[in-house]
Amino acid sequence: MLASLTPLVVLILLVVLPVVGAIVAAGLRPRVVRPFSTAAALVTLVLAIWAVLRVFPDSFSSVFGSLPWLKGLEAVGLFGVLIDPLTSLMLIVITGVGLLVVLYSTAYLTERNREHDLSEGQGRYYFWLLLFIGAMVGVAISPNLLQLFIFWELTTLCSWALISHTQEDKALRAGFKAFIVTHVGGLFFLVALFILFIATKSFGFTALEQLTPGLKNVVFIFLLIAAWAKAAQIPFHTWLPDAMEAPTPISAYLHAAAMVKAGVYLVARVVSSSWTIPPSMGLLTAIMALATMFMALTLYFAQDDLKRLLAYSTIAHLSYVLLGVGMGILGSGLGFRGAVLHIINHGFAKSTLFLCAGAVAYATGTRSISQLSGLGRKLPVVGLSFFVGVLAVTGIPPFACFWSKWFIINGAMQLSGPLGPILLILVLVESLISFGWLLWVGHRIFLGQPTAVVQPVHNPLPWPMTLSLVLLVVMCLVAPWVGLPLVEMIPVR
Repeated sequence: MLASLTPLVVLILLVVLPVVGAIVAAGLRPRVVRPFSTAAALVTLVLAIWAVLRVFPDSFSSVFGSLPWLKGLEAVGLFGVLIDPLTSLMLIVITGVGLLVVLYSTAYLTERNREHDLSEGQGRYYFWLLLFIGAMVGVAISPNLLQLFIFWELTTLCSWALISHTQEDKALRAGFKAFIVTHVGGLFFLVALFILFIATKSFGFTALEQLTPGLKNVVFIFLLIAAWAKAAQIPFHTWLPDAMEAPTPISAYLHAAAMVKAGVYLVARVVSSSWTIPPSMGLLTAIMALATMFMALTLYFAQDDLKRLLAYSTIAHLSYVLLGVGMGILGSGLGFRGAVLHIINHGFAKSTLFLCAGAVAYATGTRSISQLSGLGRKLPVVGLSFFVGVLAVTGIPPFACFWSKWFIINGAMQLSGPLGPILLILVLVESLISFGWLLWVGHRIFLGQPTAVVQPVHNPLPWPMTLSLVLLVVMCLVAPWVGLPLVEMIPVR
């Protein structure tokens, strides 16, 4: 049946299916909505894999529809679909992590959860989660900046609803803060679109090439600000740790595959489509990435909440992506490819850590690092998965992020002057400190004698949670080999 479908139809279905699934899920009872949502996410993943395999190593683009009141619009069609290696990599992360988060949620959102009872409001939860998947697919396959902006704002709406899901005061405040901060970034995106259209009569990714040097800098900086807000970079970083009030599966999806990844994807897409970005913009991107990376690193040590610690780790790793993109603008194609590869590697590694954190809270009722010890004896699968996640996210070979960091480190040496060695040293310093601290946290939680909150834990995790963790551990090894053929096909200068 799939063989008879064209890439155009499949790419449209990739957006339509989760959106329709979301609408249907909103009206289903909990016993029905769980298998239905899992099936919808599974079919979406299958369609995404088919589309990637069908098009690779080439690209496919189709545009249709228009806005007649936009006089002088250059494009024959304004809306449509695009799939190329960068899109393909994003689709695998969005739909792969999305399926595992939905599967995990079917067991996590029950009255057996000792942290909080999430058995109510499941139709609403799966509505927003499936819509989130559809919105992120829309971001990835957009053939121009206008369509990307539309789905970009939809992800802001979905994240607000999901962060606020429990409707407790702290969750409502966190959701509102995330909405406002990221929407401010969206306003900069919108102004960039206005400037781009007025100057070029186009919303295309390559339209920046038609701008004067001054306007090119302005538009790129505005898009960069939008990305900083979405990806929780300085000075917009505070919303992401507060967003830990969301149910943990949502935190995993938000940090690993959605929302924040939309920010770094925007910059990667613009740069890879228009290699005429001035080097000064590359230097700005790299400097801000390093500043954010080390700000996040210093805040690791003040966190007792396991999820907030992982949130700051996410901020640092998004900085890795932006650092690699900045290196690409400065002339390091290897650094740029490392940045793109880091999107998929970090996605699966960080999902592993977040879902482990969710399992810890599910079983013990707390996320406090200081209250936990000896949990590995009670939940060995969770303990093993956490340590694999630590090795993967900090770049220990042969796990996922080693390969993308290797690209970035070697890419730094492609840069002329002292900048390359400086970047290399800073990346190594961050990696070593991060590895040491996360390893200590894992040792503190899973090894040693069980504490009072750990001693009552005796029931094994439900199978959907266990299966999700096992599959993520596998992906911590496999993700680089999925991503490498794709990043090698991305043209760099």
